[in-house]
Amino acid sequence: MPDIKEIRSAAAERSNIMVTAHAAEQMKIRGIKIPDIYSALDNGEIIEDYPSDYPYPSCLILYDPGNTPLHIVCSIDEGIIYLITAYHPDPMKWEPDFRTRRREAT
Repeated sequence: MPDIKEIRSAAAERSNIMVTAHAAEQMKIRGIKIPDIYSALDNGEIIEDYPSDYPYPSCLILYDPGNTPLHIVCSIDEGIIYLITAYHPDPMKWEPDFRTRRREAT
């Protein structure tokens, strides 16, 4: 599974960050810029792991600078970070800490 230290180490060399076509499209729609991604990789924390993701295990990173929290999903393989998607978490789907998913009403 991805490790935040490994991710930060790889992200230090910005050319190690590969943005998938899906991520690029979603970032454009959502107004998320590459510097936002760099900040998330440099300062964020892993809040969920997805060990079964294909082709590489991935994780959800939260970066909350105090104004607009950001979630990014990425994987890492042989020192290359693959950015899968990025979004601003929906407060209706996440607890106020943006680390915990809200439970669906039954």
